[in-house]
Amino acid sequence: MDTAWFLEILDTEGRLLADAAEKAGVDAAVPPCPGWRIRDLLRHTGVVHEWAAGFVAEGHTAPRPMGEEPALDGSELVAWYRACHRRLVDTLAGAAPDVECFTFLPGAPSALAFWARRQAHETAVHRFDAESALGGAPTAIATDFAVDGIDELLRGFHARRKSRVRSETPRVLRVRVTDTDAMWTVRVSQEPPVTVRGADGDAECELSGPAEQLYLALWNRMPVPGVSGDPALAELWRATSAVI
Repeated sequence: MDTAWFLEILDTEGRLLADAAEKAGVDAAVPPCPGWRIRDLLRHTGVVHEWAAGFVAEGHTAPRPMGEEPALDGSELVAWYRACHRRLVDTLAGAAPDVECFTFLPGAPSALAFWARRQAHETAVHRFDAESALGGAPTAIATDFAVDGIDELLRGFHARRKSRVRSETPRVLRVRVTDTDAMWTVRVSQEPPVTVRGADGDAECELSGPAEQLYLALWNRMPVPGVSGDPALAELWRATSAVI
């Protein structure tokens, strides 16, 4: 897991998010997030950046709540977001590789790698949201980064007890990227889903598509490009997989 790679993406994505927000205006609707305006997106993402940076900068080893969203608006809100993003990038870039602090997903080799990865994906998805407010084609998401984000979602977020993807009877779901060699097998039961890389036995349903589209679909930003097999399992995933 290349922390420098994630930091470079985080830096770029945050700048793009702020630029799109400035162009769209804080009152613009955010189509992928019904009910949200650009001001809501900036306040939310800035608070998340501050929350994440605090764990690393202050070495908090236990969970803590996020801060209050600011009452700022207009150009002041955009400037505040830019400052939050800059502090996050600078904090992660300046942290010791072995810094110890709270994390909340399995699989990262270090706390620093965890936060660089998590915030890169957090920002990329919300950058897509911000650019969607402008209309037109959003900035492309690289295939390797999208594959990593799918992996983080399936083997990280949905490995937690918080995952609502459950089934009274065991089910097997396949997730397959069509423009590179990446595949996951998700076993759904009354317990949290168990996901492994690759094809592990037969699957009852497959969700598939190019990496970028599948990444955004699994983060509930667009419909899944391809669904085959049992539609009930695909619907179970759609209805319960939103991360909370």
